[in-house]
Amino acid sequence: MRDPLTTLTDAFTSFLFGKVETTRLPVRTSTGQAQAVYLPTAAPGLGDSGVIIGREVYSGKGYIYDPFQLYGQQLPAPHWLVLGESGNGKSALEKTYVLRQLRFRDRQVVVLDAQGEDGVGEWNLIAQELGITPIRLDPTVALDTGIRLNPLDPSITTTGQLALLRTIIEVAMGHGLDERSGFALKVAHAYVNESIVDRQPVLTDIVEQLRHPEPESAEAMNVALEDVRAWGLDVALVLDRLVDGDLRGMFDGPTTVGIDLDAPLIVFDLSHIDRNSIAMPILMAIVGVWLEHTWIRPDRKKRIFLVEEAWHIINSPFVAQLFQRLLKFGRRLGLSFVAVVHHLSDVVDGAAAKEAAAILKMASTRTIYAQKTDEARATGHVLGLPRWAVEIIPTLTPGIAVWDVNGNVQVVKHLITEMERPLVYTDRAMTESSPTEEDSLMAAAEQEAEERAARMERYAAHAELGDPDATVA
Repeated sequence: MRDPLTTLTDAFTSFLFGKVETTRLPVRTSTGQAQAVYLPTAAPGLGDSGVIIGREVYSGKGYIYDPFQLYGQQLPAPHWLVLGESGNGKSALEKTYVLRQLRFRDRQVVVLDAQGEDGVGEWNLIAQELGITPIRLDPTVALDTGIRLNPLDPSITTTGQLALLRTIIEVAMGHGLDERSGFALKVAHAYVNESIVDRQPVLTDIVEQLRHPEPESAEAMNVALEDVRAWGLDVALVLDRLVDGDLRGMFDGPTTVGIDLDAPLIVFDLSHIDRNSIAMPILMAIVGVWLEHTWIRPDRKKRIFLVEEAWHIINSPFVAQLFQRLLKFGRRLGLSFVAVVHHLSDVVDGAAAKEAAAILKMASTRTIYAQKTDEARATGHVLGLPRWAVEIIPTLTPGIAVWDVNGNVQVVKHLITEMERPLVYTDRAMTESSPTEEDSLMAAAEQEAEERAARMERYAAHAELGDPDATVA
């Protein structure tokens, strides 16, 4: 308990002179002296080797990122998650990142392009500039001049073919195959591969064999032939959709000749497919396995697999499992998986929440553009972002994002060169926001950077002359 006299004295002193506090006296100094007293500090960057992204907002340093250069010491996995509302610059970031990566000779990029209008995907212009023909999967022209991908292509291993057929069926049915249906599919696939040697086997052959199984198939398991036919009926009906249904023509024939899987950029144009239909995850499954067995090989190339509208993958448990397996190739074969998602809630609240969590865990790099406050809080909770980063996400302007590279969190302004601008910003229908809006935002940012540089030059000139009153406005 305090002494009454001390209490009375403090009260009287406060009444006469105000509250007594310990204060620090102000220091008057010149700018030249202050820069030695208060040294500028900035968080360490990611190094100076790789692809330049832009500029750190707070320090002004160049921001360089490359998962292949960082892998091992600073990055446990090369996979990357990009989040944000439409119109904030995700597409511009993806396109410039790919263009800059392709300047390295040992890089190869595959893009699943699910967006676009006017008959082409939004990556069409970049593909044309690089002399690449997109692999456009379009059921409306597949029967005539469209491109086909054969799930039974001999370049895919027998095991891979059977795994692909199972995935297609499970995605379409919404549940796993039971043992009897799986057995019927297995024996039909084995018979087709053994009996057809003069051409590529196709899905029609599998459907026909499921409808009319060979007696040997029943005898091998000591069951009636009618039982084998009944077990394979549902499987045949699902595959028939690829042969004579709304997806016909894209997968029910030999693989189109001339598809160049050694090109530096491979674009699968899925813009003609209804993104909300079951067709999209089926296509994702086919493309994923097809790539796994024909494109990914130990040739010491560094590969980037970029997927637009990635929630169509992660929302399907069977497709998510397939891509989860594909991601594991990253460490062994140099594969970086880039998933572009508008909202994290699209995947963590979906039907494949467990698989989604596993995929998100593999992504050591996360880039978050502007989101609404509630969405930003949820994103920060799931990804474990620091509180200051969560608080600024709703305030971010287009082109600026929070980058979290294995715990190294920075706010980065994406910069685009004049050569890249025509390829990144096409017309209104092909981009997330109009080129006029994007150009004005970029011009304002560049002007601000120029003004800041000019102020720093003026300050440096004054400081060199020994001006004690030199300040930075």
